[in-house]
Amino acid sequence: MSSNFNIYSKYYNLLYADKDYNSEAKYISECIQAELPGAKSILEFGSGTGTCGLILKNMGYDIFGVELSSHMTEQALANGFPCRQGDITSFEINNKFDCVISLFHVISYLSDNSSLEKAFMNAANCLNTDGLFIFDVWYSPAVYSQKPESRIKHVENEEIKVIRIAEPIMRLNENIVDVKYTVLVKDKIGNKWEEFTEVHPMRHFSLPEISLLAKHTGFDIIKAEEFLTREKPSAKTWGVNFILRKNG
Repeated sequence: MSSNFNIYSKYYNLLYADKDYNSEAKYISECIQAELPGAKSILEFGSGTGTCGLILKNMGYDIFGVELSSHMTEQALANGFPCRQGDITSFEINNKFDCVISLFHVISYLSDNSSLEKAFMNAANCLNTDGLFIFDVWYSPAVYSQKPESRIKHVENEEIKVIRIAEPIMRLNENIVDVKYTVLVKDKIGNKWEEFTEVHPMRHFSLPEISLLAKHTGFDIIKAEEFLTREKPSAKTWGVNFILRKNG
């Protein structure tokens, strides 16, 4: 699994300050309790800066995170979120968990079949019997129907101003969208600009593809629904949340 968010991670919290983490954590908790009542232990794949994980922790879950970005891991630890730096396709941990969660399209960053298989098998190895694997991905019917568009986002705080330009390039035969991020950062105090570019390959998935992958790695699909709304996936559903159960 290649490392994304190299420089980008420094500005992640500011860029996603408008994200409704409370609603998303509540939704994930409801998904967990509906399928595995009383579940308490969670392993989070791609825990980022720990914002959502801390909310789940405060809700009473015993949660631990694994994050590829060392910068994000440092931020999460500084905020009091228990985690470690590591690759979700290869890291090892002695504990078993009731649930493995991987939110905000982390699985879509696994653009090759080998990484996907390893991550799913790792999730299975980390789960108790009948444990849940919950994750959301980009949904192929929506990607092909709506087609990704170039977007510009402006955010700022007291110290910096950030302009992010996202330019998508579709790789039709690979189910991948390369999102080229050009980020301009203004230091308000020194009145200086910095510019950098990162390309994030994002893989999108169909229901049969996830079904085959789940079966191959020891899972049964319990549910597939639009993230947050719980609507049935359609050509308008960009992000689909999957709930898998580890089979016996």
